[in-house]
Amino acid sequence: MPEGFHPADRAFFAREVLELAPEVLGCILQRTDDDGTVAIQITEVEAYAGERDPGAHSYRGMTNRNKTMFGPAGHLYCYFTYGMHHALNLVAGEPGQPYGCLIRAGDVLQGADIARSRRESKPRKVPLLDRSLARGPGCVAQAFGATLANDGDDLFGGEWTFFVPDDPVMLPHLTGPRVGVSGPGGSATNFPWRFWVADASSVSAYKPGRQ
Repeated sequence: MPEGFHPADRAFFAREVLELAPEVLGCILQRTDDDGTVAIQITEVEAYAGERDPGAHSYRGMTNRNKTMFGPAGHLYCYFTYGMHHALNLVAGEPGQPYGCLIRAGDVLQGADIARSRRESKPRKVPLLDRSLARGPGCVAQAFGATLANDGDDLFGGEWTFFVPDDPVMLPHLTGPRVGVSGPGGSATNFPWRFWVADASSVSAYKPGRQ
């Protein structure tokens, strides 16, 4: 267990997603599988709020792809996007409220060698910087070795553990529009639902959605 942290309980996730999202910053997500343990301290997230959020996968209701979001909080919603990347979300709210926090970036605290071997599985001309091992949602999922097989994984009692600080303090953070979200959900005014730790080098670059 990381010093100064303890495992979260399910109640931590079972609440309003806009309350949860900034408190996820600085928390640690850990996975232990056959390759070993990888742990990431989260530096960037995006909130998605189902039926009241046109940027959410669950905005128009339940599908086979997004059904995990409609279940109990404290599970992982993993999806495949752009035909090449997986992404991990923390399911929030009460059952039937399809809310979640997309993990956009983090600092690798443990298992950097494992994360690097996964991230550099294809030949690269230049080795990745440490700050880039989990920079961007696709990179986060790849560092953890997460695939669609992990959709619905429980953060309690399996390979995954989520740690929160013993003395929770809201980290200095910034907010802004979500990355790559088009249409009304990409509005910086109405949906400034991206949260990131100020000055964290692992935070991903902002790109607007195609309108």
